[in-house]
Amino acid sequence: MKVEFALLTALHVAAILLMLGSLAGTTPAFGHPGGLASDGCHNDRRNGGRHCHGSGSSAPAPKKTGKGGAYYANCAAARAAGAAPVRRGQPGYGSHLDRDGDGVGCE
Repeated sequence: MKVEFALLTALHVAAILLMLGSLAGTTPAFGHPGGLASDGCHNDRRNGGRHCHGSGSSAPAPKKTGKGGAYYANCAAARAAGAAPVRRGQPGYGSHLDRDGDGVGCE
């Protein structure tokens, strides 16, 4: 009887410690709802363009193309590189940056 009581007490203590440990773990905090793309970014409907989460920087670095120009995955990347606004014909311009199709991206 004493052995069973000691075993049950030990199991209860272990269960309580596990519950407290799970409560003490960190949980991610989200500033807003919505999913993220595979690059950790999503469209910013309020301010236009895109913004990113969780990478430590606000925008991914521009990628170099084979032609010596730059490629910006989104307007946040173009702004971070100091290239925004980017006009049609300039290095880094892409139709994905030009929401209204007027030839000026990230305006």
